[in-house]
Amino acid sequence: MAQQAYMTETDNGGSGPEHRGTRLRRLFDRLAGPWRGDPRIWRRGLVVAACAVLLALVMVLHSRIPNTIGNLGSLTETFLPWLGLLVPVLLVLALVRKSATALIAVVLPSVVWLNLFGGQLSDKTATGGDLTVVTHNVNADNSDPAGTARDVAASGADVLALEELTPAAVPTYEKALAPTYRYHSVQGTVGVWSKYPLSGVRDVDLDMGWTRAMRATVTAPSGQVAVYVAHLPSVRVKMEAGFTARQRDRSADYLGEAIAHEPLKNVVLLGDLNGTMNDRALNAVTSQMRSTQGAAGSGFGFSWPASFPMARIDQIMVRGLKPESSWTLPQTGSDHLPVAARVRVTTSGS
Repeated sequence: MAQQAYMTETDNGGSGPEHRGTRLRRLFDRLAGPWRGDPRIWRRGLVVAACAVLLALVMVLHSRIPNTIGNLGSLTETFLPWLGLLVPVLLVLALVRKSATALIAVVLPSVVWLNLFGGQLSDKTATGGDLTVVTHNVNADNSDPAGTARDVAASGADVLALEELTPAAVPTYEKALAPTYRYHSVQGTVGVWSKYPLSGVRDVDLDMGWTRAMRATVTAPSGQVAVYVAHLPSVRVKMEAGFTARQRDRSADYLGEAIAHEPLKNVVLLGDLNGTMNDRALNAVTSQMRSTQGAAGSGFGFSWPASFPMARIDQIMVRGLKPESSWTLPQTGSDHLPVAARVRVTTSGS
């Protein structure tokens, strides 16, 4: 009797596979109903489809966009990940227009964006490492330098780099950081604080007329590391001139040349480069170093502006060192977020 009751329930469409298939077909028919039999679904939405194809081409060929007019290429590359926000907008428009052509076209920028940035959506952090480094543009107009110093010191950094230091604020940072860091050096508007001895300290010429970069050797228990701290010139977006970055681009070339001639194997660059890893203008630097965020971070790690981060212009890059983890720190009194990384110092035999 029980078996008969079960068979009767199934045969009447209660919960068997046939019934589930019927429900799926009904759902599909309900969604596709307004489109079915409409010969215009392939002719509508051609403008939306064209915009989707154009968006895909911009992302694929971003390196071909010329910088001759307002540094348009660098401006596009700075905010390249945000172009992905246009994909759902185009998808909605395709659905509103009931256009099969537009829907298929929207697949193109979706695939391109995932190919470019999908890897950054995963968590690549790992445990381990023997050196924690932090960099922070503290902002010359910071109203609470002592509080900012305490916040970054609490990160547990072994090596701390600060940019945009003013002569008036330097004593405050030195006093606040002295209990944690025995060794430090300030060159111009940048400085490095370390728990381990410093040597070979010198400024690095960025062709600016004043010092905004420096180099030092940190002798950590695991080995010597060449530490570069840099604050490249600011860029501006102007309606009449576009993305003005000529001085930054020239300084990036000088910085890249200095790092290329660094004799030590293990090198870390800490600083505000006023540019992202995608920006071709920083190729002199990025071509020879790895981003810790890209190699061992989670997400994009945007650092500026602190109130609503839209780009990662504060960078930690390494050569020789192995990135283990990378992250952003909580907001301080600056308009930038501090960024941190844990790296492993490699030996010549490893």
